[in-house]
Amino acid sequence: MSLGRKKVPFMNLPTPLEYLSNISRELGINLYLKRDDLTGLGLGGNKLRKLEYFLYDAQQQSATMLLTTGGLQTNHGRLTAAVAARYGLKCAIVVVDDNVDSTAEDTYAAIGPKPEASVEFTGNILLDTMMGADVIAYRKKADVSLTEQYDKAVAETKKYYEDLGEKVYVIPMGGSNELGMLGYYDCARELTEQASSLGISDSRVITAVGSMGTYMGLFCGLKYIGSPLSLTGIQIMPYEESIRAYAKDYFDRVKKLYGFDFDADKSDFHIDDAYYYDGYNNPVEEVRESIYKMARKEAIILDPCYTGKVFNAIRQMIIDRKIQPGETVIMIHTGGQPGIYTPVHQAAMEAELKDKVKIIK
Repeated sequence: MSLGRKKVPFMNLPTPLEYLSNISRELGINLYLKRDDLTGLGLGGNKLRKLEYFLYDAQQQSATMLLTTGGLQTNHGRLTAAVAARYGLKCAIVVVDDNVDSTAEDTYAAIGPKPEASVEFTGNILLDTMMGADVIAYRKKADVSLTEQYDKAVAETKKYYEDLGEKVYVIPMGGSNELGMLGYYDCARELTEQASSLGISDSRVITAVGSMGTYMGLFCGLKYIGSPLSLTGIQIMPYEESIRAYAKDYFDRVKKLYGFDFDADKSDFHIDDAYYYDGYNNPVEEVRESIYKMARKEAIILDPCYTGKVFNAIRQMIIDRKIQPGETVIMIHTGGQPGIYTPVHQAAMEAELKDKVKIIK
């Protein structure tokens, strides 16, 4: 089903599809969790499905280094570092973020003669460097578009390593391009077969929409095989343009490359934009409450950027009657748990949970 593209299969598939009995009983729906947090390398997560394709392509081009980009606590960066470590490649991760302490306009955090930018070594940053990746940090500028900043930073970093003799393979943010979407294009069949075996083929699949590769892969894969599963995306960050216009452009590029015999208009992309709280990876009390709920009812840990927002959205959608009583929902657990240990999220959780620690004098 991979449309003629090859990959390096390094995951143990299929990942489990688990029924959450306690949460289902409380919410009045049938909630299943697709455990793509259990994909293996580097603590796991959804990006590994995409990276199987990128790794094969990089090997075919004789690359010696993987270079990717994202926010300061990018899960995709961590998993790119994991794949690079496993397969003997070097790795660099370019981040552009407000939370970079910089005294110069463009400075390297981990390379260059006199690094003048710094980041707090927590969460994914700690794991990235533990696995041998260089993290190159740029402070976000208010007067330049984020796309321009990333393009400039990636180009500079790529040249830096090429001048050192590396053959650099660039992977886009989140692995979300025409090649990366194939990871979840494949997953659409895996999920459809699992749902059929459990007798829940009429379910609705709900997933986070960040850089959109996971959503677009599922959208195209489900449509291609005529799956009875429906798909809803939950927007988890602001978009510089209309999210459905972005989805339409992404789909058109995919269709042109792979020659799909089906089309899609903006109205075909069911993406709910009501629950991202005006920010990306921002601390939100309701999201933390949903994380605690899942942990206390099912002993499953969500993250504050992606899966916490998705589960919180599911809870709110039930209240808002967007999800009906008794409906069957499959939530994609995309991983990202290291995000809990970033300073802003950890501080908020510590303040709310500290009473659970009892000091015996």
